[in-house]
Amino acid sequence: MTAAPTVSLTIAEAAQASGLSAYTLRYYEQIGLIAPIDRRSGARRYNDADMRWLDFLVRLRATGMSMRDMQRYAQLLRKGNAAASLVERQALLEAHAERLEAEIRAQRDTLQYIRKKIRTYEELRAQPKRA
Repeated sequence: MTAAPTVSLTIAEAAQASGLSAYTLRYYEQIGLIAPIDRRSGARRYNDADMRWLDFLVRLRATGMSMRDMQRYAQLLRKGNAAASLVERQALLEAHAERLEAEIRAQRDTLQYIRKKIRTYEELRAQPKRA
């Protein structure tokens, strides 16, 4: 037996909690990133699982995953835990993680370069001024 959801948020509350706009939540549902949200009296009500999924989507998007890959992942997730779905979902996440790690390495290299440039300016400013 599954436990009843402990969260029941309106679209405005879900938007505030997720950092996404209500428009974006509706759009994500329209394009299949979010499964159809339960409605009560015609109004969307977001539960715990919906909010966890939104958190995951926000993280994927913030790290640069394409909308197409996010949609594919969502499609696969809805197919359940069949072996093929699990393999492809893992592959999508592994490819994304590799891209993200490469970006982080590039950012670190750039940061080191900038820090070196800052040290150069500090050294130039520390030299005695000539009259």
